[in-house]
Amino acid sequence: MIRLDAATVLLQWSAGGLLFLWVTTRGREVGAGYGWLLRGIFGSMAVGAAVIGLRSETILVREVASSLTATAVLVALVVSVIHRAHIARFPPLLDLIAPSVAAIGLVAGALDAADGGSTMVVSVLRVLVGAAFLGAVTDAMLLGHWYLVQPGLPRRHLNELVRAAGFVWPAEVAALLLPTGMISVWSGAVDDGWKGQLGWFWAALALATIVLVFVTRAALRERYYSAVMAATGLLYLAILTAFGTDLVARAVLAG
Repeated sequence: MIRLDAATVLLQWSAGGLLFLWVTTRGREVGAGYGWLLRGIFGSMAVGAAVIGLRSETILVREVASSLTATAVLVALVVSVIHRAHIARFPPLLDLIAPSVAAIGLVAGALDAADGGSTMVVSVLRVLVGAAFLGAVTDAMLLGHWYLVQPGLPRRHLNELVRAAGFVWPAEVAALLLPTGMISVWSGAVDDGWKGQLGWFWAALALATIVLVFVTRAALRERYYSAVMAATGLLYLAILTAFGTDLVARAVLAG
């Protein structure tokens, strides 16, 4: 079983988003404003994770990591603003500090939520893979919108994030199937309160997510600019199904 903890979920989302921010901006082709936007969003999530953690069931290492993550994001944001006229001077590795620190907090949160033994490994796997899964899908949608601001940006950046979401999807699903996982909901060993229907709902969400990823990749093969906007619309739906894949499983297994 796992525990659904708002502080850990927010830190997950922040860590994954910040990791794939680095993936996109490391080549220094994306405008500085995109980095400002994502640092603002995911830095705020790290702050939220720290506040919620300190006001509820505090896990000291996680809360310290959340606070340091927010601090690292702020430092990267300030440096980026200073070098806004010369984006090549911004060191991309600066964006890797925050997700690296956040990962330490995620491991601490996962270990605290585990029952011991092999469940510790499964718990850590679910949290770290979940961070990458949510981050890839969210950043892909946000980057798709950024093409409205920077229409000349090469599509390979968006393709890179969409491919990443597709690669992480099998690991995410597998992690949530590991015992005690969603298979136990289908077998009846874990009661979801809906006679197993939430288990099948989760399966539908997981399947819909990977279908949307493949359809998005197909859309991006079209040479017209409108294909990017179509892909962004599909990624809106993918966010809903991806979050459902992660959070529905957590809610059911936490019950």
